[in-house]
Parts: sequence; structure tokens; C-alpha cells
Amino acid sequence: MTDLRVKIAGVELKNPVMTASGTFGSGMEYSDLVDLSGLGAVVTKGVANVPWPGNPTPRVAEIPSGMMNAIGLQNPGIDVFCRRDIPFLRKYDTKIVVNVCGRTTEDYCEVVERLADEPVDLLEINISCPNVKCGGISFGQDPAAVEAITREIKKHAKQPVIMKLSPNVTDITEIARAAEAGGADALSLINTLTGMKIDIHKRTFAIANRTGGVSGPAVHPVAVRMVYQTAQAVKVPIIGMGGIAGAEDAIEFLLAGATAVAVGTANFRNPGVTLEVAAGIEAYMERYGFAQVSDLIGAVR
Repeated sequence: MTDLRVKIAGVELKNPVMTASGTFGSGMEYSDLVDLSGLGAVVTKGVANVPWPGNPTPRVAEIPSGMMNAIGLQNPGIDVFCRRDIPFLRKYDTKIVVNVCGRTTEDYCEVVERLADEPVDLLEINISCPNVKCGGISFGQDPAAVEAITREIKKHAKQPVIMKLSPNVTDITEIARAAEAGGADALSLINTLTGMKIDIHKRTFAIANRTGGVSGPAVHPVAVRMVYQTAQAVKVPIIGMGGIAGAEDAIEFLLAGATAVAVGTANFRNPGVTLEVAAGIEAYMERYGFAQVSDLIGAVR
């Protein structure tokens, strides 16, 4: 028998596979296609203290080996989320990770406080979105700001806090150490890489925001490298993500030091990919004689 259970900041997941924020809604859109109870966790789309309209369209563009988006964290706000999404997710045997976004430290703390008495398991703090004009990535690129906002959020959070890191930095380990110093219980990485696509026939930008977040298989080797570096630099658990298209990609993250993985862009192509990844990890363990998935974590030094 193989044991797929992992723990993130004391929260036990039945397996190490979760969804990546912004690619799965809050599970409603996928629930007829995917058994949410088969996932280690569902990570929700970003939730702010008030509704956000997002960026103007067009907001998505296909690129070779991936996609680019500048959705701009469109969401209905914390009140609708608590009334509609949490009760829906509680119907399933999976952990709930709420992705929190904001423009100021106060925005983040307001949402975190609102969630303190809600039946959710973990908070993922998005300080790394490249598609908003203020907040987001401006926090995520400055180590001092990362440490400060992490420390402040921890004062208000009842659930364990995962800080989601941006790859759009010179040294990911510097940012990771700052988050850990601020009290982060776990880290997730990477968010999207900033890119640009130009429509040569219309001679204009393919995305109205001009730049967007690049995701998909193209970013996978960069993400694996950053997860490995971060695992050598911090002691807190890491959730690895970036270009996971199947079980082999997820296993790379585990071997590099991630405790769990999140699947994002691949959900758009194959709604059942998360369950396939979980099954593939189990098959790999059986093939190579691993009894516990924890034996895979950081096995490559």
C-alpha cells in the first residue's frame, strides 16, 4: 500500500495534488467533471475585500507551449465568496485553500480577518500577481516588503499562511527567506512569468494589458529550478507549481523539494488532469517501491 498523505503547516492532505489559484474557480465549474473529493485541496480563485472587475479584454492569449493571461484577479469579493463558495466546497472531502489578494496591506488583513471564523483550512496570500497595477507584485519583489506584509498578515490570521511568491525577481531565495522570517507557515511558487505577445497582423498587443502572466509547460523548468533553490534555503513546506501537464512534471517538483503540487493551466485543456496526476504519482511510487510520498520529497540533492 502506498501512503499519499502529506502535511502543510499541520494540515493533512489525502494526497499532494491541489489546484492552482485562478485556474479552477472555486471548483463549481469543474465539479461535474472532476470528483473534488479526490483532490488533496482545492485552491480558490483570488478573493479581495471588495469585488474586483479585472482588466479590460482581451485578457487571454495562446502562446507556444502555454498561455498568457491578464485577468487582473476579477472576483466577486469576500462577502459573496463566504456566502456561496465556502458552503459549496464544504460538501466535498477535500481541504480548502483560500487565495487572498489585495492592493494594500490593510486589504489583505481585512480578508484574512473575515476568514478567521470560516471553515477553511489554509490561506494562500497572493503577493505575486503580475497583472495588477498596485499591490500584488509590488509587494512580492521587495524582500523587506514581503517580510513586513507576511508579519502583519500573521497577526490577523487564524489559519496557517502560505505566501505565494513571484518568479519575476533576481533571487527567489532572498524573497523566500524574507517570507519565512515574517512568519510564513508555507510557501507556494511559482506564479506566472511576465511576458508580452504582439499580434503582427493587427500590429497591436494581443492582450489589452500589454503584458500578461505566462504559464504552461514553457515555464516548468524555471519553476523546478526555483523550487529546488527555495527548498535549500528555507525550512517551511513548499507547494510547487508551474507547467504541470502530467504526473512526471509533478514528481519533478516533489523530488526537487516540494511537499505538494498545484496544477493550473493544464486544467483548461484537460479538466481531469489533477486526478490523473494523483494516480500517476501513486503508480510511480508502486513502480519504484516508495511506501510514502514523503520519501520522494527532496530526494534529489
